[in-house]
Amino acid sequence: MDVVAAIIENNDGDILIAKRNSKKSQGGLWEFPGGKIEKNESADDAIKREIKEELNIDIEINKWLIEKRHEYPEKTINLILCSAKWIGGELDLSEHEDSKWIKKEDIFNFQFADADKEIINEIFETKK
Repeated sequence: MDVVAAIIENNDGDILIAKRNSKKSQGGLWEFPGGKIEKNESADDAIKREIKEELNIDIEINKWLIEKRHEYPEKTINLILCSAKWIGGELDLSEHEDSKWIKKEDIFNFQFADADKEIINEIFETKK
Protein backbone atom coordinates (compact mmCIF):
# COMPACT_ATOMS: atom_id res chain seq x y z
CA MET A 1 0.00 0.00 0.00
CA ASP A 2 1.46 3.37 -1.04
CA VAL A 3 0.99 6.14 1.52
CA VAL A 4 2.01 9.78 1.22
CA ALA A 5 2.81 12.15 4.07
CA ALA A 6 4.08 15.70 4.35
CA ILE A 7 6.33 17.67 6.63
CA ILE A 8 4.35 20.91 6.35
CA GLU A 9 6.11 24.12 7.28
CA ASN A 10 4.45 27.43 8.14
CA ASN A 11 5.81 30.94 7.56
CA ASP A 12 7.66 30.82 10.90
CA GLY A 13 9.51 27.61 9.96
CA ASP A 14 7.48 25.46 12.38
CA ILE A 15 6.30 22.03 11.23
CA LEU A 16 2.85 20.49 11.61
CA ILE A 17 2.35 17.17 13.37
CA ALA A 18 -0.97 15.44 13.98
CA LYS A 19 -2.10 12.93 16.62
CA ARG A 20 -3.70 9.78 15.22
CA ASN A 21 -7.24 8.91 16.24
CA SER A 22 -7.06 6.61 19.28
CA LYS A 23 -9.59 4.22 17.68
CA LYS A 24 -7.30 3.54 14.70
CA SER A 25 -4.07 1.59 14.24
CA GLN A 26 -1.18 3.38 16.00
CA GLY A 27 -3.85 5.48 17.75
CA GLY A 28 -2.70 8.27 20.03
CA LEU A 29 0.69 8.52 18.35
CA TRP A 30 1.88 11.53 16.37
CA GLU A 31 2.48 11.48 12.62
CA PHE A 32 3.13 13.62 9.61
CA PRO A 33 -0.31 14.01 8.02
CA GLY A 34 -1.20 12.26 4.78
CA GLY A 35 -2.90 9.13 3.53
CA LYS A 36 -3.31 6.46 0.87
CA ILE A 37 -2.70 7.07 -2.80
CA GLU A 38 -5.86 6.15 -4.70
CA LYS A 39 -5.89 4.20 -7.96
CA ASN A 40 -4.69 6.31 -10.93
CA GLU A 41 -3.69 9.17 -8.60
CA SER A 42 -0.23 10.75 -8.54
CA ALA A 43 1.65 11.20 -5.27
CA ASP A 44 1.40 15.00 -5.72
CA ASP A 45 -2.37 14.88 -6.16
CA ALA A 46 -2.79 12.40 -3.29
CA ILE A 47 -0.92 14.46 -0.69
CA LYS A 48 -2.74 17.68 -1.62
CA ARG A 49 -6.11 15.88 -1.49
CA GLU A 50 -5.41 14.11 1.80
CA ILE A 51 -4.21 17.30 3.51
CA LYS A 52 -7.27 19.20 2.29
CA GLU A 53 -9.66 16.41 3.39
CA GLU A 54 -8.09 15.79 6.81
CA LEU A 55 -6.86 19.26 7.81
CA ASN A 56 -8.73 21.70 5.54
CA ILE A 57 -5.51 23.44 4.49
CA ASP A 58 -3.75 23.91 1.17
CA ILE A 59 -0.10 23.06 0.64
CA GLU A 60 2.57 23.55 -1.98
CA ILE A 61 5.01 20.67 -2.38
CA ASN A 62 8.67 21.68 -2.09
CA LYS A 63 10.25 18.30 -2.85
CA TRP A 64 9.91 14.58 -2.25
CA LEU A 65 12.34 13.57 0.48
CA ILE A 66 12.32 9.85 1.13
CA GLU A 67 10.48 6.60 0.44
CA LYS A 68 10.53 3.88 3.07
CA ARG A 69 8.83 0.49 3.37
CA HIS A 70 7.47 -0.34 6.82
CA GLU A 71 5.89 -3.58 7.99
CA TYR A 72 3.18 -3.39 10.61
CA PRO A 73 1.67 -6.65 11.94
CA GLU A 74 -1.56 -6.04 10.00
CA LYS A 75 -0.15 -4.47 6.79
CA THR A 76 2.91 -3.27 4.93
CA ILE A 77 3.09 0.31 3.72
CA ASN A 78 5.39 2.17 1.39
CA LEU A 79 5.62 5.63 2.98
CA ILE A 80 6.54 8.45 0.62
CA LEU A 81 7.37 11.72 2.40
CA CYS A 82 7.57 15.24 1.00
CA SER A 83 8.36 18.63 2.41
CA ALA A 84 5.63 21.18 1.81
CA LYS A 85 4.63 24.74 2.62
CA TRP A 86 1.29 25.74 4.13
CA ILE A 87 -0.22 28.24 1.68
CA GLY A 88 -3.76 28.74 2.95
CA GLY A 89 -6.85 27.53 4.72
CA GLU A 90 -7.86 27.36 8.37
CA LEU A 91 -6.71 24.23 10.18
CA ASP A 92 -9.75 22.04 10.95
CA LEU A 93 -9.19 18.42 12.00
CA SER A 94 -11.52 15.76 10.58
CA GLU A 95 -9.43 12.60 11.23
CA HIS A 96 -6.93 13.48 13.96
CA GLU A 97 -7.38 14.05 17.70
CA ASP A 98 -4.91 16.94 17.90
CA SER A 99 -2.33 18.88 15.94
CA LYS A 100 0.61 21.09 16.83
CA TRP A 101 2.99 23.44 15.09
CA ILE A 102 6.39 22.61 16.56
CA LYS A 103 10.00 23.70 16.19
CA LYS A 104 12.07 21.16 14.22
CA GLU A 105 14.42 20.72 17.16
CA ASP A 106 11.47 19.55 19.32
CA ILE A 107 10.59 16.63 17.03
CA PHE A 108 12.16 14.05 19.38
CA ASN A 109 9.91 15.16 22.26
CA PHE A 110 6.88 13.42 20.70
CA GLN A 111 5.94 9.74 20.42
CA PHE A 112 5.48 9.01 16.68
CA ALA A 113 3.94 6.11 14.79
CA ASP A 114 6.57 3.52 13.86
CA ALA A 115 6.85 4.32 10.14
CA ASP A 116 7.22 8.04 10.87
CA LYS A 117 9.74 7.32 13.62
CA GLU A 118 12.08 5.58 11.16
CA ILE A 119 11.94 8.53 8.78
CA ILE A 120 12.43 11.08 11.56
CA ASN A 121 15.60 9.31 12.66
CA GLU A 122 17.00 9.63 9.13
CA ILE A 123 15.83 13.14 8.26
CA PHE A 124 16.38 14.82 11.61
CA GLU A 125 19.34 12.81 12.94
CA THR A 126 21.77 15.69 12.42
CA LYS A 127 19.52 17.86 14.57
CA LYS A 128 19.54 15.53 17.64
